[in-house]
Amino acid sequence: MSGLRIAILCPTPEYEEDWSHIQADYARLLGENAIFIDWTKAHDFSGFELVTPLLAWGYPRDCPRWFALLDQLEAGNVRVHNPVSILRWNSDKVYLAELDAAGIPSVPTILSPLLDKVALEDARKTFNVETLIIKPPISGGADGTFRLNPGDSVPDSVAGQRMMIQPYVPNIAEEGEYSLFYFAGVFSHSILKRPAKGDFRVQEQYGGREEAVTAPDGAQMLAQRALAATAEITKTGPLAYARVDILRDGDGVFRLMELELIEPSLFLRFAPDAGAAFAQALVSSV
Repeated sequence: MSGLRIAILCPTPEYEEDWSHIQADYARLLGENAIFIDWTKAHDFSGFELVTPLLAWGYPRDCPRWFALLDQLEAGNVRVHNPVSILRWNSDKVYLAELDAAGIPSVPTILSPLLDKVALEDARKTFNVETLIIKPPISGGADGTFRLNPGDSVPDSVAGQRMMIQPYVPNIAEEGEYSLFYFAGVFSHSILKRPAKGDFRVQEQYGGREEAVTAPDGAQMLAQRALAATAEITKTGPLAYARVDILRDGDGVFRLMELELIEPSLFLRFAPDAGAAFAQALVSSV
């Protein structure tokens, strides 16, 4: 990897989550020629052999700028991992509907163009549940994500916005959420994430915790099917990196929660090789 200059898009200085430990991982694996650039100020990529958005946290907060950057990268024929076409497709969670149509079971979802009380009431009837989860279709880190019980009003911050509505699956607190990691299409490791007591969000900033596990066979099969369906839908080959988030519902059915192909935390401390396969996958085609 010596001499290979890699632009790693990273958050703005104002971004509140601590990403320094992940930056340290990437610097260790990719060397001193890995340059971290604020994604909102990334304009000239002429000095880089590769650009990756692996730390572009916060992009859902400025979607026009994000999609303009993708257009710029595409127009300039810049080598990007994962490819720009994948980044664009994976940015909006409506991709879940495409995967569902391809036979990949996901958490049931209604897309509300203008979220209001009526939309919540209709969703409760459709799903036959009392408690709902709402989240923006373009989001990350559980930003704008809420659990709503009967009688809860629509949060002011998302009222009238385009939102996804899903049934709350209690097993997220009881068993947790599985994440499976693949580099160049090859399985690397898996973890189980659980929320803090009383919460439903598994992210570390909300008190979530994770541990290395061997994912159940059903989760492994679903992850492989989801990646194969993604390749078919997007007409792409094996991706440099992919994280597949999976939940088992109350009936024991494994369901895809999200397919993270843009800027996922890769939890490389749980990888048997400490991330060597990831680094190799990222630069192998450069």
